[in-house]
Amino acid sequence: MAMPDPQTLAGTPLLTDRQRSVLRAVVMAYLGDAAPIGSATIAQLLPVKLSPASIRSTLAELGALGLVKQPHVSAGRVPSERGLRLFVDELQDTDVLPAYEMRTIASSLAHADGEGAVHVASQILSERTRQLGFVVAPRLDRVVLRHVSLVRLSRERLLVVLVSQTGAAYRRVIADEGSGDQAELDRIAAVLAERVAGRTLAEVHDRLSQEARALRRHAGRLLSRMVEVGLRALASPEPSDADVVIESRLALLAQPEFHDPRRIRDVLVAVETKERLLALLEKTLEGHGHGVSVAFGEELEEPSLHDCALVATRYGGPGAPLGMLGVIGPSRMNYARVIPLVRYLSEVITGKLCA
Repeated sequence: MAMPDPQTLAGTPLLTDRQRSVLRAVVMAYLGDAAPIGSATIAQLLPVKLSPASIRSTLAELGALGLVKQPHVSAGRVPSERGLRLFVDELQDTDVLPAYEMRTIASSLAHADGEGAVHVASQILSERTRQLGFVVAPRLDRVVLRHVSLVRLSRERLLVVLVSQTGAAYRRVIADEGSGDQAELDRIAAVLAERVAGRTLAEVHDRLSQEARALRRHAGRLLSRMVEVGLRALASPEPSDADVVIESRLALLAQPEFHDPRRIRDVLVAVETKERLLALLEKTLEGHGHGVSVAFGEELEEPSLHDCALVATRYGGPGAPLGMLGVIGPSRMNYARVIPLVRYLSEVITGKLCA
């Protein structure tokens, strides 16, 4: 049989129906058992009957294309990273969650507020995939605000409470040595609230900056104090201040790939180091818009995750996504289930936070 041309315009091998069917059988068996698969098992998984000789010949072709590999001379085959990539790319935008599961998930999130919804979503991702589910909480500078309150904690500190249009509350503490009592802070907050309603943090901060320039020549004491406090209270946070919510880490322990304590430790260190995880997510999702991105092996520029896979997407408005969510686990994960789950949760969270 003539070998197919391994190149296409996208650099993806052109496969015959037989090759595609055998590759899918190898991948599905590997995802289920984490072990090499032999021709006899492949024969049982194929939708059409093939002889052992035909299966061995097709495996040889897939091996020549770099899509499957043989860990040992006498072992069966496992998919290579390239074979997994081809399999995963064909799943994008095709598989969907069963209707009953979508209803269950929507019901679980129905009564959760903005912050609570993030924690519930993280728990759902972990429980339903048996992997490490995570949600990067909404970026505060992109949240549309409704109200602001100020509370004196001490002579040097103020508690700022920002409430979004969806009812989520965000708290931050700022330095303030003003001599005003709580009654004055309430008056300042009332003036700030007029400027906050219906705007993002960045938009309010820009407006206050303009007012600060205009007030250089003439301003009442209360207005000057409002601008002074407001500029600090409504300053945009650094990107590294984003909160990564991981509700459960136990699911990974059930995966055979992580029976080695050193491997599980390396993964947990990688995800607990917030700056590294956020940088990895941004790079993985770069250019993907609101689509689901899958990366594994050396595609993950984090050495401790080279044996892992990352399935992630953004949530929030198309022009200004609020955050990210996804799953981290072994490269042998059930992508046909994980990808649509991540996609659907992104849609649900977006609906709750952008309503």
